[in-house]
Amino acid sequence: MTIFSGLRGFTRGLLADNKGPWGPSGGGDEPPPSDPPGGPTGPWGETPRRRGRPKLVSTGETVSLDEFIRRRFDRFGGGGGLPGRSGSLILWAIVGLVVLWLLFTSFHSIAPGQRGVVTRFGRYSSTLGPGVTLTLPSPIDRVKKIDVENIRSIDLGSPSTEDLMLTGDSNLIDIAYSVRWNIRTPELYLFELAQPDDTIRQVAESTMRAVVAQVSLNDAMGDKRGLIEAQVADNMQRILDGYRSGVQIQGIAIKQADPPDAVNDAFKQVTAAQQDAQSYINQARAYALQLSAKSQGEATSFDKVYEQYKLAPDVTRRRMYYETMEQVLSKVDKTIIEAPGVTPYLPLPQVQKTVKEAAQ
Repeated sequence: MTIFSGLRGFTRGLLADNKGPWGPSGGGDEPPPSDPPGGPTGPWGETPRRRGRPKLVSTGETVSLDEFIRRRFDRFGGGGGLPGRSGSLILWAIVGLVVLWLLFTSFHSIAPGQRGVVTRFGRYSSTLGPGVTLTLPSPIDRVKKIDVENIRSIDLGSPSTEDLMLTGDSNLIDIAYSVRWNIRTPELYLFELAQPDDTIRQVAESTMRAVVAQVSLNDAMGDKRGLIEAQVADNMQRILDGYRSGVQIQGIAIKQADPPDAVNDAFKQVTAAQQDAQSYINQARAYALQLSAKSQGEATSFDKVYEQYKLAPDVTRRRMYYETMEQVLSKVDKTIIEAPGVTPYLPLPQVQKTVKEAAQ
């Protein structure tokens, strides 16, 4: 700044002084001595003037050329600062700025989850991996850092808006889903697609419609959502690889799959009726399985009894008779008569009742 201010002051001084750097145009306050008569003359017959030493205009003092220049710079605000210590400081400051510029534009620190895309004069040159790397200084080489591990997400068909699609059985379905993706090849992601996010969105919409058009409404609303998500992700990856997009599809998540709002209530009622019917069918099947298991158990028990019967028919027959009579007579009132001609009465129900009351 000292150099520039000195030059500005010097220019203003020269413009303001109309007498020239060496005093008045006539040669100073005193006319120069002339040659004696008959001396040498100029080419047009005039008498030449001898050049005197420079004088200061303000004081008329005759000084040397070096002193005159020094005083001129002091007068114009230079402070003797063109050559000297201030100029050396400015030079070192410029050198320091150049060194800092080279350091900050040539050395690059790339994080583990990042990649650095290098462009040389605006054209792709190379891709830098994690770590500290060296490139040519800017503006020759420019490095753009890209996060390749961050999982990005795009939501399509939000629950607040309808995104109707036609199913394979000619029904309409409202689907809301999200796409998860990340950058696999950063140089392709930067230079192959003009608008990568919009491209991914459009590919997701077209692929989802193509897959939904091949399934029925019940499948899209039911347990085949996982198959639809996997198929959409595979088709999207194949299309984006054909575009050389440098994008990796991580997955599709269907958040909502409902009929249109106009018929949603009717579909809910139909769904509830189908669930009730399925519940009744499940109950009937459970009862049938219970009866079948009971029958198989009784058949197995009968087989065992029959094996014992073949070994001792009389004993087995009598035991079966006693067991059957016990099961039948244990639930009815009984009166026992012992022999002919004698009719004693045994009030067994009252006796049992008395015994129960006494036990309580």
